[in-house]
Amino acid sequence: MQRLYDFLRRHPTGVDCFWALVLLGISVMSVAPQQEARGTDVTALIIPFVLLLCVVIALRRIMPEKMLLLAAALGLGQLALDVSTMPADFALLVIVYTVAATGARWASRTALVMGLCAAPVAQLRWPMEEAGAGGNIAITVFQAVPFALAWVLGDSIRTRRAYFAQLEERAARLEKEREAQAKVAVAAERARIARELHDVVAHNVSVMVVQADGAAYVLDAAPDQAKKALETISSTGRQALAEMRRLLGVLRTGEHQEAGEYVPQPDVQQIEDLVEKCRSSGLPVDFKVEGTPRALPSGVELTAYRIVQEALTNTRKHGGPNAGASVRLVYFDDGLGLLVEDDGKGAPHELYEEGGLDGQGHGLIGMRERVGMVGGTLDAGPRQGGGFRISALLPLKPAH
Repeated sequence: MQRLYDFLRRHPTGVDCFWALVLLGISVMSVAPQQEARGTDVTALIIPFVLLLCVVIALRRIMPEKMLLLAAALGLGQLALDVSTMPADFALLVIVYTVAATGARWASRTALVMGLCAAPVAQLRWPMEEAGAGGNIAITVFQAVPFALAWVLGDSIRTRRAYFAQLEERAARLEKEREAQAKVAVAAERARIARELHDVVAHNVSVMVVQADGAAYVLDAAPDQAKKALETISSTGRQALAEMRRLLGVLRTGEHQEAGEYVPQPDVQQIEDLVEKCRSSGLPVDFKVEGTPRALPSGVELTAYRIVQEALTNTRKHGGPNAGASVRLVYFDDGLGLLVEDDGKGAPHELYEEGGLDGQGHGLIGMRERVGMVGGTLDAGPRQGGGFRISALLPLKPAH
């Protein structure tokens, strides 16, 4: 049945032609009784009207305005040639509905006037003598009601289609605006990450310069200290190169970095200070570290700090007055695991997507960008029993 329905929707003109043939058959069968009743050969006069009214049915969706004019001309021809009402006149009712639903406004108004006038004019032209004046009036009203209902139904369908078209247009426009906002958010977050990574690399280079100067100073007096300084330079240089590789994958917005001394960005060690600040602001936070803490790449440490900061900020904004949070850092052999949960009332997922760190970031969009920069994975969503859950795994080595 669904295939048949889809087929019929794809071929509306074919469906109209089928009903035109059905109406033609019914009308032809009604010609013989009329011929016997009038005692004259009326076939040659009626058949052209029947055929043209069936054409109105067949082409009503292709050219509704022209078919309305054809139907009006056929109605006037019936009045002039004394061709009384017949089954084929059902086409007049159909074209009134069609024009009201899909035709131009002038055609819709014309169809309404024509439909309301058809019944009274027909009753005046071919009155029923035995029905009397009251009966003829009742018959006129009874015949005019279907035309009025057909026009009202068609006009309501026109209004409904226009309403749905407006909703679809608005939905498409909102979708485009949301995509544009998401692109802007991603670009802004990448620019911010690029600036932060730039600071990290600059800090590492500064450390290398200081260590090199120290090694040159104690090279003759303390060879062991010089060797240790050189090892520090080597490890710091590798780390700086790794951060620079990530930096090359980020498109900057062209903003100029303000002149001044470069300072290192927050790291994992400062997460505990961040938790203490949240506690002092009234948000209970349970903080635990599992595994053996060790030195991590600067990009990983910065990403971990920003994720925790973003998550706790969202908890303060959307969690409610009695919300609590928990932060878990897990040191694995090949990565760092993060789990931030809260038991607050939560907020719609879209707010976490659109909300940001102190109004500057973009919530989960920014988190995903940060995690993607270091080759990690992020899982975020509502928690069973209420609240929100953010889980991230940050590898120690970037994915190639």
